[in-house]
Amino acid sequence: MMVLGSIASKRCISTLSCLCQRIKQTENEIVHMFQLSGPIDEMRNFPVSKKFARKDTSSRKLDERFIRILKIFKWGPDAEKALEVLKMRVDHRLVHQVLNIDVEINVKIQFFKWAGRRRNFEHNSTTYMALIRCLDEARMIGEMWKSIQDMVRSTCVMGPSVLSEIVNILGKAKMVNKALSIFYQIKSRKCKPTANTYNSMILMLMQEGYYEKIHELYNEMCNEGNCFPDTVTYSALISAFGKLGRDISAIRLFDEMKENGLQPTAKIYTTLVSIYFKLGEVEKALGLVQEMKGKGCALTVYTYTELIKGLGRAGRVEDAYGLFMNMLKEGCKPDIVLINNLINVLGRAGRLEDALKLFNKMEALQCKPNVVTYNTVIKSLFESKAPASEASAWFEKMKANGVLPSPFTYSILIDGFCKTNRVEKAHLLLEEMEEKGFPPCPAAYCSLINGYGKAKRYEAANELFLELKEYCGCSSARVYAVMIKHFGKCGRLSDAVDLFNEMKKLRCKPDVYTYNALMSGMVRVGMIDDAYSLLRRMEEDGCVPDINSHNIILNGLAKSGGPKRAMEIFTKMQHSEIKPDAVSYNTILGCLSRAGMFEEAARLMKDMNAKGFEYDQITYSSILEAVGKVDEDRNPTL
Repeated sequence: MMVLGSIASKRCISTLSCLCQRIKQTENEIVHMFQLSGPIDEMRNFPVSKKFARKDTSSRKLDERFIRILKIFKWGPDAEKALEVLKMRVDHRLVHQVLNIDVEINVKIQFFKWAGRRRNFEHNSTTYMALIRCLDEARMIGEMWKSIQDMVRSTCVMGPSVLSEIVNILGKAKMVNKALSIFYQIKSRKCKPTANTYNSMILMLMQEGYYEKIHELYNEMCNEGNCFPDTVTYSALISAFGKLGRDISAIRLFDEMKENGLQPTAKIYTTLVSIYFKLGEVEKALGLVQEMKGKGCALTVYTYTELIKGLGRAGRVEDAYGLFMNMLKEGCKPDIVLINNLINVLGRAGRLEDALKLFNKMEALQCKPNVVTYNTVIKSLFESKAPASEASAWFEKMKANGVLPSPFTYSILIDGFCKTNRVEKAHLLLEEMEEKGFPPCPAAYCSLINGYGKAKRYEAANELFLELKEYCGCSSARVYAVMIKHFGKCGRLSDAVDLFNEMKKLRCKPDVYTYNALMSGMVRVGMIDDAYSLLRRMEEDGCVPDINSHNIILNGLAKSGGPKRAMEIFTKMQHSEIKPDAVSYNTILGCLSRAGMFEEAARLMKDMNAKGFEYDQITYSSILEAVGKVDEDRNPTL
């Protein structure tokens, strides 16, 4: 044995032809090379009854000598001979055992194929699935898919649990269409899916965003006759409908589920709470929470998060904060997502002090601030008109605490500095972003381009715009809109029109902001009819005008088209879906006052008051000025 070991070790490293040749060995020699010493050898001299030998459970284990042969020689003639010498019968149990030992994946594949070619042996679903799991673990996706197809084409019997596992494996590999194909093949030829099988399909589709297909599968499931949706099915469906914006359908399913005697889970209740808040049905959302409590369904941290978000959006900030305090009293531990949402709600409501107090409590609540937390605080500082230096201090604090800024962090800072007229500081941050290796951020560029435009540094704005196009190949509709707006402001309308046409060539669809920017530029140079034509074209192109679109045209007509045309547009707005706002009323008031139509202006002011609109100081001053001029004309001697 020592001689053989020495020769074997030399074969591994030597290049001599005589030592590279294969050593001839008998089957028994190969097996005895890996002879194990231990209790089994010592027991050989003791008599063992046949009855005991049959019941010995160790005999069912895979022989360690065979495993060693597989590891050293891989699969081939040597391993095949070892099987014969060890008298190991090739059956489903043996194949399953070999596929579950720690040897190279290619050894398993070769052994599996060899076993499949043997006479009187056919793979079953157990051996196929053992191989498929190995291939999945080794990320050999192509070979795995081929094995799944072989199994489906074979004569082996497959149960619903096997189908569910195949669906899960293909879903994990992002092979959704292939999973659907296999599902329908097995369904039609091999087995009838159960509710669990359908749920596996629905959950996979849910995870990959195939929401429409989920509804189809649900209908198929209901048509099976003996396969009924359960809580898992309804949970996935309600969530899918919520993501598709089919809120009414989600509510109907929720009611159907309860009618069928199923108890909604906390996750389902939470989804419905979120839907009701989205629909503006605050009381119904709160009513569901009471129903949850009445049914003994405990509110989770996810439920509290949706409640805080919903109440915050509804302007009920005090209720949101009170709910958080009650949550702590009831022993529900908040997570970082909930804390971030509450800081956001408080910051947006101008309660900066409360937001910062909550931040300082995070350590005691065992919630470590993350990049989203710092971003939310910095954004709240700018929205609360706090000094820009405080935002800078928080940015430095964030880095000092080991939290890496994200592109969104820089975008918030750049936007905030631009709005506080610190454009140079904002530009330095954009350069810092590039130094950190972040990809160009259109939102950051948009803020800086707008900042330079407001400072009337139009060339600097244009340079940044061209730089972004060079990096990205094109810009977003919002960036185009900002550049078009500033070209219009500085009298470069032809450049603005060129950019608008460039967007269409690049298939960057203009949005309402882009159309409004170009119309505003046209109105600025007196091209009212062209602007009005663009408004109609906007509607034809499927872009819905907003109140600003109509106010731009109204402003142009009020200044140069006279009160008659302006009043026509204003009256049309009163009878359309987009009703006049305070800007619309003030624009018409200014137009009527300049034309000396004071009675009409007085009637309009009464209408404004009735609708709760206030006339601004500029309009009011222009009316007083116009009235004064009329008095001077009537009394020239005074």
